[in-house]
Amino acid sequence: MSLIGWVVLGGIAGWLASMVMKKDRQMGCVANVVVGIVGGVIGGWLLTQMGGEGLTGLNIPSLLTAVVGAVILLAVLNFFGGRRS
Repeated sequence: MSLIGWVVLGGIAGWLASMVMKKDRQMGCVANVVVGIVGGVIGGWLLTQMGGEGLTGLNIPSLLTAVVGAVILLAVLNFFGGRRS
């Protein structure tokens, strides 16, 4: 996948994950993209460990994989970072 594909997928996945985790007001565009890209890496790695293909491009299964990974990332950051107002 190209750099632009990663940025688009990461931005959408990070935004959706921030809405699921109720962090949307605290995160900006850049944070959404970073969380989405890292979430894509996490989700893709987890999916390949379970026998799946991981991220395959700019499509719905890859988006769902990146969102799940981003939610996991935000949950871990929330757990270790504590709740900030």
